[in-house]
Amino acid sequence: MNFAPGAWKYALVPLLAAPFAFIFSVTASAVALALGVGTLAFFRDPERTTPASGVVAPADGTVSVLREEDERVRLGIFMNVWHVHVVRAPFAGTVTGVEHIDGANRPAFSKESDRNERVHVEFETGNTGDTDGTSDTGSTPLPANSPGTVTFIAGAFARRIHPYRQPGDDLARGDRLGHIAFGSRVDVLFPPAVTLDDIAVDSGDSMTAGETVLLESGALE
Repeated sequence: MNFAPGAWKYALVPLLAAPFAFIFSVTASAVALALGVGTLAFFRDPERTTPASGVVAPADGTVSVLREEDERVRLGIFMNVWHVHVVRAPFAGTVTGVEHIDGANRPAFSKESDRNERVHVEFETGNTGDTDGTSDTGSTPLPANSPGTVTFIAGAFARRIHPYRQPGDDLARGDRLGHIAFGSRVDVLFPPAVTLDDIAVDSGDSMTAGETVLLESGALE
């Protein structure tokens, strides 16, 4: 099992403390061990198999936001503590900007989360043919050179946003973008050509990062 960067930094102390705590209290030892193992579970980073075509979900979780916003479609995925917290690229393209915005730390499922701390990863979409890293050539049903954004949104407990990418990086669908320590919400702001009718999922649907298709190939034809 792979783990996101920083996993051992948080897990090592309780794991090392567990055997020493056993000398004084079985309960304290069990709590320390549970904290360490639980932390590693939060930071797990399993491999994913990206489908041959389509825009894919950037995060594990449940669709909590699906709306039009300034003539573009925004789709938000809420992550609970048991979801994988590694975020993946929904489409192929080039990173054009990474912006961190300070803000509140409200629960990610509340309306007030729109004012939370966040990181925007701006994209320019690539050509319709791309290599997804786990299979042969795949395709993204988006016009080339269109703007798109993936936004990491911190929540009440998720106060560590870790983007892995920087401007100029070329990404394939399903590539790792970063992670949010202890969950929260991830949004996709689609290019202007996409409408709500094009989206293949609905509010409340369960998502698997890098695998669930949000926009089918051919949807814009």
